[in-house]
Amino acid sequence: MRTTLLELRTGGTEAVVDITPQCAEFVAETGGDGLLNVFVPHSTAGVAVMELGSRSDEDLLASLGDLLPADDRWRHRHGSRGHGRSHVMPALIAPYATVPVVSGKLALGTWQSIAIVDLNVDNPDRRVRLSFLTSPADGAGW
Repeated sequence: MRTTLLELRTGGTEAVVDITPQCAEFVAETGGDGLLNVFVPHSTAGVAVMELGSRSDEDLLASLGDLLPADDRWRHRHGSRGHGRSHVMPALIAPYATVPVVSGKLALGTWQSIAIVDLNVDNPDRRVRLSFLTSPADGAGW
């Protein structure tokens, strides 16, 4: 298994950050078939495979705002107002995703991208673990 750690700055606002280019570069070095696992080791961020660039990222943030309002309802209280919702979000948008890789290329759909979703405005610095699991050479499967 090959692995690397990306350092990412999401900023001081809610964000959907496209990491598809970094993921593509990482798997291109392998030239092989396998699985890319993307994992964000933070309790307040998630990984989404979705269309970006058509304002879908804005729609996602608006939907999360409707589902998880930044108000005082949250029992987990520290940091900015409504910070507890950031700790609930990974139950809706998991902190990981797995993407097939074929001949060193991400096997994403035409409009799919890999993004980090971060509602936590208190901590803009994120790490993302990319791990490439190689397909067995003997063709026997996983």
